[in-house]
This record gives sequence, structure tokens and C-alpha cells, in this order.
Amino acid sequence: MEDLVVYSPLKVRRSKDKFFILNMNHYRNAHFRTLNNVKKMYLTEISEQVKALPTYEKVRLIYTLYPGNRRLCDLDNVLSIHAKFFQDALVTLGRIPEDNYLYVLSSTQCFGEVDKDNPRVEIKIERVL
Repeated sequence: MEDLVVYSPLKVRRSKDKFFILNMNHYRNAHFRTLNNVKKMYLTEISEQVKALPTYEKVRLIYTLYPGNRRLCDLDNVLSIHAKFFQDALVTLGRIPEDNYLYVLSSTQCFGEVDKDNPRVEIKIERVL
């Protein structure tokens, strides 16, 4: 089976005119209710893609950041939140049994390139046999 890719946004809409940027700086300063709502919004945003995935027993995940500008950033700041939310989504939507090290064997972070037209995180899912 080939590896599959899910496309994750760099921010989710909180209200009509407000967004929550998915990075550690915003995450650590947000109220727990805000974070709970943001996690739900993230799940809604990517659920169609995740539901289209097969069920996995064990996976390796590769997170690749494609920012919308050339501003330098810390990959961990952005991708740690995506890893947390995405792995929780895989469990919630029944694509992996749990998101501990028995099922998610590795998680790798990469920088892709600047993409002003389509900033995103690409999450490659590799099945482990």
C-alpha cells in the first residue's frame, strides 16, 4: 500500500473574523476552553481527509511545513501542535487504536518550502508492517 498524505491548515477559524494560529506560542497562552474548541475545529477541518484513510495498526508520521512567508520559524513551535491534534484525530476517528509509541513508531519534522499561495502542513502516513 502506498503512503498517504493529509493536508493540514496552519490556522483554524475561531469565529467569523478571528483565527487561531496553530503554533506553540498561541497554544501555551490560550485558555483551556479555547484550546478545546480549537481542537474540535481542527478535527472538523481535517475529518473528511482522515475518514478517507484506511485503518492502521502501526504508523510512522512525517510532518512537512510549507509556510506562507519567509519569516524564520521554529519547526517544533508549529509542528508539535499539529502532531498532537492530528494524532488525536486519528484515534478519535478510529484510524489507529491509540497514539502512544506502540502504534505511532516515529514522528519526523521537515521544512518543505515557502508556499505563499497554499501555506500548510503535509502529513505523510507510512504504514508499518
